[in-house]
Amino acid sequence: IPTVPHLGIAVDEGDVVPGALRLMRELRPGWEPARVKTKLFTEGITNKLVACYTDEGMEDAVLVRIYGRKTELFVDRETELRNFQVLRAHGCAPDLYCAFQNGLCYQFLPGIALGPHHVKDPHIFRLVAQEMARVHAIHANGSIPKPILWQKMHKYLTLVKTDLSPKVSNPSLQQDMPSLEMLEDELVWMKETLSQLGSPIVLCHNDLLCKNIIYNGTQERVRFIDYEYTGYNYQAFDIGNHFNEFAGVKEVDYGLYPSKETQLQWLLSYLQAYKQLTQGQQPHPEVTKEELEALYVQVNKFSLASHFLWACWGLIQDKYSTIDFNFL
Repeated sequence: IPTVPHLGIAVDEGDVVPGALRLMRELRPGWEPARVKTKLFTEGITNKLVACYTDEGMEDAVLVRIYGRKTELFVDRETELRNFQVLRAHGCAPDLYCAFQNGLCYQFLPGIALGPHHVKDPHIFRLVAQEMARVHAIHANGSIPKPILWQKMHKYLTLVKTDLSPKVSNPSLQQDMPSLEMLEDELVWMKETLSQLGSPIVLCHNDLLCKNIIYNGTQERVRFIDYEYTGYNYQAFDIGNHFNEFAGVKEVDYGLYPSKETQLQWLLSYLQAYKQLTQGQQPHPEVTKEELEALYVQVNKFSLASHFLWACWGLIQDKYSTIDFNFL
């Protein structure tokens, strides 16, 4: 895996354009500074993202991602870089141009970021299922890694415990928050229950919300972006987490959680692709009713872990993030 250049440049989170342009002088010395255009993306709730480009159609755009404040508490940047490159080597990620003091620069993938109506469209969700199978089929060089889930939950819960317990600023919220003892008990229960379900450990994205999926209509392919949470984990967690994301981020509507029928169609596409990639089978390998049903059960149990994880994450973000979003 090629090494990524590290540039000693820090970009101001409050005013990202000057720093982004400074990075372009290093990465794209041929670009005439006066002609460089920038476009700020505002969807992200963890990081700031700006595109720099000279071509009208953004064909040559470089994305500059600036890490959110205090995200190093729950994101390991070294691991993120390594995962980025592993995915890139398998054709699942864009080119990575450099790391800088508080972020990354990488290739812009043309296409649209999905919305809640796209992910339930059968044509598009089959592509999502196939791409997830492609990521999950990347093998860990013979070793079976431990799932990242338990250490991650433990870490988040510890952050909630040490930094946040007495300081929830809004007293009425204190009532709505389960006690730390209750959260600890739930974690113990989940670990016991979920780790016995037999879900395989695979390379997971772990954060497949709609906006992290880019659909390219000309290539008829989707790609996943943002690998902050990528790591080896239970297959059923990645899928269950994605199904939770059908409900949206800013306006959450659990009526959008996929029905059993939709899930079974999705899971069939996924299992066909996954079997083909991992067992070298013919296109459209046979998937039994039992296999489908078993995965369906695992996925909907692991979706509980996803709720728990992001709930703890929200408490941490509420304390540290500078981004205007009601994490609580």
